[in-house]
Amino acid sequence: MKNICVLVSGGGTNLQALIDAERNGTIKNGRITCVISSKDGVFALERAKKADIPTVVIPRKDYSDSVAYSMAIKDELDRQKADLVVLAGFMTILDECVTKAYSYRIINVHPALIPSFCGEGFYGIKVHEKALEYGVKISGATIHFVNEEADAGAIILQGTVNVENDDTPEILQKRIMENVEWKLLPKAVSLFCEDRITIKNDKAFVDLK
Repeated sequence: MKNICVLVSGGGTNLQALIDAERNGTIKNGRITCVISSKDGVFALERAKKADIPTVVIPRKDYSDSVAYSMAIKDELDRQKADLVVLAGFMTILDECVTKAYSYRIINVHPALIPSFCGEGFYGIKVHEKALEYGVKISGATIHFVNEEADAGAIILQGTVNVENDDTPEILQKRIMENVEWKLLPKAVSLFCEDRITIKNDKAFVDLK
C-alpha cells in the first residue's frame, strides 16, 4: 500500500475527487496519508479533516524564497514517507531539491492539453482565458509527472471536452474539472500505485489493461 501525500493551496476540489476515489475503490494499492497546505484556513483542509486525513500547514509566506520553502516541503514529505506526491491546486512551483528527490513520484494536473497553454504563468482561470482567446475547439486537462521545468514532465493521461461558442473561462473551467480532471487524476494515481506506469526515454507508458 503506497502512501500518497496531497499538496493543496485552495478549495480542494481535486483533493475531494481523490478522497472519493479512495473511498469507492477507484484508487487501488494507495491511501492518502497526509494533506499539506501552503496556506492556513483553506477549505481543502476542511475536506481532509472531514475524511480523517492528517493535515500539515507549511505557509509559503513564512519562507524567504522558493528554495527554503521547497526544503521544508521535502523534509515533511520525507517524514511522511511519501511514495507519491499529488499537486492538487498547489500554487507554488517547487525547487529541484524536491523534484529531483521525488523524480517520477510527483503528479500534477494541468487544465489544458499540454503542450498548449502551459508553462510558467499558465495556471487557474488564466489557462482557460487564453484557450478561448485563441479560439480552440477542444480543450481538456493533462495529468503529468513534475520535473524541473513547469508543465514539462512526462504525460500520463489526457482527456478532452468540446469548447462551446458561448463558453466563458469559468464555464469551460467547470466543464474540464467535472469531465476530465476529477476522473483522470484518481485514475493516474491508481495507475501509479499499481505500478502500471513505465518510464522510457523520459516518456510515460501506461498499462491500461
